[in-house]
Amino acid sequence: MRISTASPDGLAVQRVADSAPAEAAAPAAPAPAPAPLQSAVLQPALAALRAMPDDIDHDKVALLRDALAKGELPFDPAKLAGLIQRFHGSES
Repeated sequence: MRISTASPDGLAVQRVADSAPAEAAAPAAPAPAPAPLQSAVLQPALAALRAMPDDIDHDKVALLRDALAKGELPFDPAKLAGLIQRFHGSES
């Protein structure tokens, strides 16, 4: 039995009961692999990302992540938002 409903965001949702017909129970074909990012808009960003050095201090990142999780390192989202706006030259 198939039941189609609309979710709160307006997208259709289809549910198939356990007693679905045999054709629905057949193994589905594997999902296609996601397409690589080929957008001309993203190519310069991807090139810049590849050109960046790989010298990330993973130990320091882990320490900072733990300190944030424990509340030992203050985090002010409003301040971060202001810094991002200032860096990107917000015109508001």
